[in-house]
Amino acid sequence: MTALMSVYDKLKFNADGLIPAIIQDHQDGRVLMLGWMNRASLEATVATARTHFWSRSRQKFWIKGESSGHTQMVRDIAFDCDGDTLLIKVDQIGAACHEGYRSCFFRSIGNGGATERVTEARLQTPEEIYGKK
Repeated sequence: MTALMSVYDKLKFNADGLIPAIIQDHQDGRVLMLGWMNRASLEATVATARTHFWSRSRQKFWIKGESSGHTQMVRDIAFDCDGDTLLIKVDQIGAACHEGYRSCFFRSIGNGGATERVTEARLQTPEEIYGKK
């Protein structure tokens, strides 16, 4: 007899135990950010309906909004056909980007790659969100 596989066992975490998670606005479909999750942060996301991530740069577990107050309430979690990427639809409260934009994808490449263009208004400055450093 084979043991039942959990959904977590069907996912393909990379060599560091991480899987990319695309965060998308539940209502309008805008891609807000990309974060990395390990199994523990994904399990916490499922259990609480709030996004939890693993920071590769800080090497620590974090909850979206713990510093900024800008939270993400999970509406749906999907995974792709290969099981190596998550798509998480959320209700975003405040800016998703740590630079104060609604989306982390607030810049576009222009002029044949010579320039960048800011494509949305900043909601708050990082100083307004996090205070002076």
